[in-house]
Amino acid sequence: MTKGKLIVVGFGPGSKGDMTLRAVEAIETADIVTGYTTYVKILKEFFPDKNYKATGMMKEIDRCRMAIEDAMAGNKVAMVSSGDSGIYGMTGLIYELAFEMNADIEIESVPGVTAASSGASVLGAPLMHDVCLISLSDLMTPIEKIMKR
Repeated sequence: MTKGKLIVVGFGPGSKGDMTLRAVEAIETADIVTGYTTYVKILKEFFPDKNYKATGMMKEIDRCRMAIEDAMAGNKVAMVSSGDSGIYGMTGLIYELAFEMNADIEIESVPGVTAASSGASVLGAPLMHDVCLISLSDLMTPIEKIMKR
C-alpha cells in the first residue's frame, strides 16, 4: 500500500488571488480536500472538481482524525484552513492527533497569508515594532489559559 500524505494548507483570507502557489498546488493535487464546511464552500468555487469532506464548527478533532485516517488509507489529503495553517490553524492539532493515532503518514504544512497580515494590508496599517498576536478564542484553549497569557 502507498504511504499516504497529509498536507495542512493555509489558504489565506479567502480569495484565490491571496492563496500562495504552494496552497493552490496542494489543493489541486490532493485526492481529498477536508475542511470546515464554510471553507469547503469557498474552495469549491475555485476547485469545483475536487473530492471534498467537511464538518461543522466544533468538530475540529473529528475533522482532523478523518483526514489522518484518509491519509493512512494511502490518499493524498489537503486539510484546509483559512489564514496560515500553523497560526491558529490545524497543523498543531494534526501533529498531535497523528502521534496519538500512531499514523505512518507524511505530514507537510503549507503556510498561508494570516488574517493579521491581510487585515493590516487592507487597512494600510503595517504590522511593525513590538507586534504580538494572541487569540481570544476559547474554542480549543480554555479561557483561563488565554487570560493568563
